[in-house]
Amino acid sequence: MAKAQALAALLLAMIVALATMEGAQAICGMANEDFKLCQAAASVNDPTDTPSAECCAALGKADLGCICRYRGVAGIWMRIYHIDPSRAMALPGKCGLTMPSNCS
Repeated sequence: MAKAQALAALLLAMIVALATMEGAQAICGMANEDFKLCQAAASVNDPTDTPSAECCAALGKADLGCICRYRGVAGIWMRIYHIDPSRAMALPGKCGLTMPSNCS
């Protein structure tokens, strides 16, 4: 569970960071637009209860192993972009995704 939570937090941090960058290229199989699809589900202010089908579809195409490698910077991004860590950590599970076993 902790691995999935850390990965989810990182994923959401990447979503928000990339959503604010113009001209960002795809990272870990997700384009800027894909990250934006998940932003509402983890916002501190007025979040949605569940990730959208479009968010889950985007996450389903992502390279979750690649995303694991970015997890060390997630805390900073979440604070900057007002992301609720609990909501971020729940995204992959809410989408029915299985995290890589080597993502710690």
